[in-house]
Amino acid sequence: MAITFNAFEIFEIAEQIERNGVKFYRKAAQALSGSDLHKTLLDLADMEAEHEETFANMRKQISYKQRELITFDPENEMALYLQAMASGHVFDLKKDPAEQLTGKQTPAEILKMAIEAEKDSIVFYVGLKNFVPAETGKEKVEDIIREEQGHIVLLAQKLADLK
Repeated sequence: MAITFNAFEIFEIAEQIERNGVKFYRKAAQALSGSDLHKTLLDLADMEAEHEETFANMRKQISYKQRELITFDPENEMALYLQAMASGHVFDLKKDPAEQLTGKQTPAEILKMAIEAEKDSIVFYVGLKNFVPAETGKEKVEDIIREEQGHIVLLAQKLADLK
């Protein structure tokens, strides 16, 4: 079965990933209330909320023609990739990362969890980017990747500061 995908759908998924990020960072900030990381985590939550809004605006700007099916998948690679994602083998899009926070994690553990979540989102975007032609938003997907990479840099710096 051939699978088709378009930038519109990718941005809908990106918005959900960002909503999950907002919830995670706000809950993490609450868990670390009073620590030096509290403000950083709240700032990251705000950044994720801005990204969600940016992605929603990007999605709205995609023309009706660009929303049409655009990717032919004769080797069934995208179908297998999506199946792996849906089954949770890559990561579970429906799983709320904030639910992993029990309140017992150390600041370093929370930062490592955040880095893993950011890496998961990058894996998603890189995988889908390969199936989105330039004229239908490939550059926008690359922008998403760069933004998430920036989050990893910030989190890694904060983790290094703890040591």
